[in-house]
Amino acid sequence: MKFYQKEIRLKPFSRGYHLITNEVLDTISEISAINMGVLQVFIKHTSASLTINENADPTVRVDFESHMNEMVPENTPYYMHTYEGPDDMPAHIKASLMGTSIQIPITKGRLNLGIWQGIYLCEHRNNASGRSLVITAYGN
Repeated sequence: MKFYQKEIRLKPFSRGYHLITNEVLDTISEISAINMGVLQVFIKHTSASLTINENADPTVRVDFESHMNEMVPENTPYYMHTYEGPDDMPAHIKASLMGTSIQIPITKGRLNLGIWQGIYLCEHRNNASGRSLVITAYGN
């Protein structure tokens, strides 16, 4: 079994949902050496998250942002954790709802994603710095 692991720091992204599939693939070309395995991507932050979804129509990403803002609004009076601004606590909740890691099968040296699937960085803060990802690929 082969194991590869790399850590990258993404450029800062604006609040919203952003396709980062290419950034991930550019970081870990060793995937091509794996016939059958798994890619795991983990984000080392509590106010951003990862998910897999539609990679073709950018309005899907806009709708994600709109819906999450309705589900988890800012300036909710019962939030106590507001030290870093009104987007802080909602960002933590959204990150917990969306998740901090994803797993994708590797088949014959390629990610085995569906034709319309891509990896999203879900940036929940208004003014975030770059985000760090740990990318691990393993298999035979």
